[in-house]
Amino acid sequence: MLRAVGELWGNGQLPDALTTSLTRSGLGLLIGLAAGLTLGITTGFTRLGDELLDSSLQTLRTIPFLSLVPLFMVWFGINETAKILLIAVATTFPMYVSASSGVRNTDPKLVEAMRSFGMSRLAIVREVVLPGALPSLLAGLRLSMTLSVIALIAAEDINATAGIGYLMSQAQSYARTDILAVCILVYGLLGLTADILVRLLERVLMPWRTPQGARR
Repeated sequence: MLRAVGELWGNGQLPDALTTSLTRSGLGLLIGLAAGLTLGITTGFTRLGDELLDSSLQTLRTIPFLSLVPLFMVWFGINETAKILLIAVATTFPMYVSASSGVRNTDPKLVEAMRSFGMSRLAIVREVVLPGALPSLLAGLRLSMTLSVIALIAAEDINATAGIGYLMSQAQSYARTDILAVCILVYGLLGLTADILVRLLERVLMPWRTPQGARR
């Protein structure tokens, strides 16, 4: 397998595939996080948003994103749009659920106190609600980043012509099990790296939190 890594890195295939896959995953993740955060704040902070949107979103959340692959291929074709949107859909709902839950748990007395001081809704969300919901938001981010890698694997099955999935497809055609193993390992390392990054972010943003089971 080390020989396969050297071969793929030496001819530039692995760096190019990594760049393509990370771009797909990153764009889809950003879209999903933005959508999930916006919807979560809307349903968690406003009664109207909760009544209009939450039931529908909870219903959509139960649909496995993998079942959307054929539909996205029909709607958007086999280009990059379908791949990125599939990743976006997969990462939207974990952030939505976490954001909505975190916003709902904001102390209503604190919100009313800020309103009595004349703060606008936007200012309350920015200064009070989001900081209070930070633990939930980071939990949603962690799950969304992990799902972005899982969705990337599915997305790169949509007639990919570049990326780690394309390398796997080529390796399968030529029975290169060593390259297949390398690609699987790369996917695993991407997921592990995403988890480590969120853990580091938690330590930076919430240094007062002690991991469960850790010694004080």
